[in-house]
Order: sequence, then structure tokens, then C-alpha cells
Amino acid sequence: MTSIILRAMAACGLAFALSGAAVAQSGKITLYTSQPDKIAAETVAAFRAKHPGVEVDIFRSGTTEVMNKLQAEFAAGDPRPDLLFVADAVTMEALKAQDRLLAFPEADLAAYPAAAYDRDRTYFGTKLITTGIMYNTGAKKPTSWKDLADPAAKGQVIMPSPLYSGAAAIHMGALTAAPGLGWDYYKALSQNGAVAVQGNGAVANAVRRGEKMYGVIVEFMAIDAKAKGSPVDFVFPAEGVTAVTEPVAILRSAKNPAAAKAFVAFLLSKDGQQLAARQGFLPGHKEVDPPAGFPKTSDVKIMPIDIKAVIETDAANKRRFTELFGG
Repeated sequence: MTSIILRAMAACGLAFALSGAAVAQSGKITLYTSQPDKIAAETVAAFRAKHPGVEVDIFRSGTTEVMNKLQAEFAAGDPRPDLLFVADAVTMEALKAQDRLLAFPEADLAAYPAAAYDRDRTYFGTKLITTGIMYNTGAKKPTSWKDLADPAAKGQVIMPSPLYSGAAAIHMGALTAAPGLGWDYYKALSQNGAVAVQGNGAVANAVRRGEKMYGVIVEFMAIDAKAKGSPVDFVFPAEGVTAVTEPVAILRSAKNPAAAKAFVAFLLSKDGQQLAARQGFLPGHKEVDPPAGFPKTSDVKIMPIDIKAVIETDAANKRRFTELFGG
């Protein structure tokens, strides 16, 4: 966990118009996020280049730990963040059901499909992050999720834990509900010696170093490692990949909702989406091209997921996962 404070270089009392709503560019906002440290710092720096009067205080950790902290603050009656920027819509739907999110009806969403954001405009997907298979090129190329449970991969599979990673929790929810996979698949992984670690970064490091041959991982980490010369590649399995949209939301308890709206507007803008592409993500904005090495979003096969079911079964699924792979 890290706490980063990026302070304003100068005060600015200006305002700008966004779809008819005036949004302040001054004051302080607090952001809770699961973005990697470097990505989070770059994102905030780019926002502040356009809004130098805004001070941004960041708390960063895995989605599960971020939410544990936030729920504890709710219980104490003192939620601190203005903004939540985490991996998945499931987290946002749970907060929406608790009436914790502030609607932003004037957000400019002309470049986004309706599936990318909440119909009540309380949270907004900012990109597409898929989970597939990273493999060391010294090993046989996998083509299916089931290849990870094959005896040929015994002891060579590593994955992020859904107890820490929001994307991993979504992945577990989708695969355990998928015909032909389900919990039998996870049992087979456990019996085949697969191990779970805290996050995607640890998965990437193990595969690129050859400590493990196969990793379940978000695609941008694998593609980035390959681009930097690591002996790895990434596979979109035949059954499809699971995906999260890294949504952003403003809390109803936000102390500076106007500046928080400015942050959301930046993420959704073409400039914000071009930044996401430069950082190695599939952008959500239809006019922004994907980064080198990525397929077009329309060419990616996404496995279906029932968000309501994932919310209802999340605690039980995590207990079951812990029984198989430890905490």
C-alpha cells in the first residue's frame, strides 16, 4: 500500500463548462485506486497538467484492500475519498446498491457504447482490461484455459488471487460459471500444482524469469513485458477472455464533487484515453486507436458474466478458492 500526495503548484480559480455543467478546477480531491503506482502517478500528473489548481491525494492498493479500507471508513462514518478508480464494475454495482455513488449525468459519453457505463451514470468504464494466459516462450504455447490443468503444465501455473485482485475476482466468477469449466476446473488447477499470489505483477515476474511457464494475467502486463524483450507471449484462449473496464466513480460523500467531476471528465476525454493507450491499455473511446501489439476491441472474444450473480456469490467463491489455494 502506498500513499502519494501530489500538491498543487499554483492556485487556479477558473472553471470550465462540460455539457452545460460548470466544473471547478481548484481544491483537493482524494482518490482511492487499484492502478499500479506508476500508472496512477502518470494519470494524476496528466490530469494536473490540465487542472494545476487541484491537489490530488492518492491511496493505492489492490481492489479488495481498497474496498476493505473504504468499508471500514463507511462503518466509522468518515469515508475519505472523493473518487474510486478500481478494476471492476462488480465493485461499483455493490456500492451503487448501497447508495454510495454520486450520479454525473452531464458526463460526455458520445464516444462510448452504452455497455461501457452505468445507465444511471454513477460509474464509467475507462478502458478494457482482459485476462488471458501469459507463457514463457520456452514452453509449449497454450490455446485453451484447460491447457493449464494438463499434466504437461504440472507445477508451472501461477495466477493472481481473487482475495486481492478485482480482475482476478471477476475472472473467477466468470470461469466458475462457464459451461465446461466451473469449479471442477479450479479443482483441476489445484491438483495440478497451480499457485496463487497476491497480484498480477508477481505473476508477470515469475513467468518472465522462467520460474513458472504459465501465468493467468491481465493482458497489458504480458504485452508490455514482451515489448521490453522478456521471453514471453500472451494468448487469448479459445473459450474467450474475461474482462474488466476499470471504472471510475464519484462518491456521494465526496467533499469536492466539482473537482472530482473534472477528474472523471479527463479520464473519459480523448486526451485521457490517448494517455491510457500510451500506458498500454485498450481504450474505451471509439476514436482512440489501441496500442501496438493489441487487437482491436471488436476482435476480442469476451466471456459472459452475470454481475448480479458475482456479487451474490463473491464471499462464498472466495472461501472456496481459499480452500483450494490458501489465503
